[in-house]
Amino acid sequence: MKKTAISLLALIVLASCVSKKKYVALEQQNGEITSQLQKTQVEKEDLEAKFAKIESRVNDYNSKINNLTNEVGVLTEENQTKFDAVGNKAVISEKAKIGMRETLSKVSPDVMKYYTTVEDSMNLALSLNLKRFVDTTDLDESDDISINIDKTVVMISISDKMLFNSGSYRINKKADKILQKLADVINSEPSLDVMIEGHTDSRSISTSKVADNWDLSVLRATSVVRKLQKDFGVAPEKLIASGRSSYQPITENDTKEGRSRNRRTRIVILPNIDKFFALMASN
Repeated sequence: MKKTAISLLALIVLASCVSKKKYVALEQQNGEITSQLQKTQVEKEDLEAKFAKIESRVNDYNSKINNLTNEVGVLTEENQTKFDAVGNKAVISEKAKIGMRETLSKVSPDVMKYYTTVEDSMNLALSLNLKRFVDTTDLDESDDISINIDKTVVMISISDKMLFNSGSYRINKKADKILQKLADVINSEPSLDVMIEGHTDSRSISTSKVADNWDLSVLRATSVVRKLQKDFGVAPEKLIASGRSSYQPITENDTKEGRSRNRRTRIVILPNIDKFFALMASN
């Protein structure tokens, strides 16, 4: 009986020792886990701090890139709007040059071979754009309208048969299309001045209403001016009416064809080249 009690006590003590060892081991393991967790937390905070610095640097770089992009855009825009002298004709920006090149790219090489300078090219481009803009289905003959550039002046010459009846200064109805187009061009630029010049052939005229060719050329110019002002909204302060009689012919007056070419109305305008090309492009 006594031996049995001793054996039982020994088992209890042994079991107690085993449980204590497990407890100590588990406690040690928990300490290690806690320590590792703390270390991991410190590393996490360190990584977060490094990431925040990297993110800040990235944002800084992005800001610098955006600033550089904006500066490049500004410089590009400035470069496009810088004006270069074109001989003694005018000044033209890079943007206008681009518009000019686009126009000339559609011109036949056989035609372009005669235009060897920048001045010639600008003249051709402006003339083609303006002629296309003011062109109407009534312009079947090339002599009906001609457009050219002299320095910075755009000159549009319109045959009298497009505007007037023979020997008359009253504008006919078929002139409305061309005058509307011209008004659109004139109204596109507030600072524009426009001179309307009347020209006749050399044959003399004298009626109850028209004293001579001087009278006819001036009356035709004032008729166009009034039409542009009253019917198409052109500001009168932008308009100048003048008559040149028969003293500035473009060809001889000894043939019917020559006299027909000399009877004309010339519209002289001074456009802003960039706005001119913008207007042409939009139409």
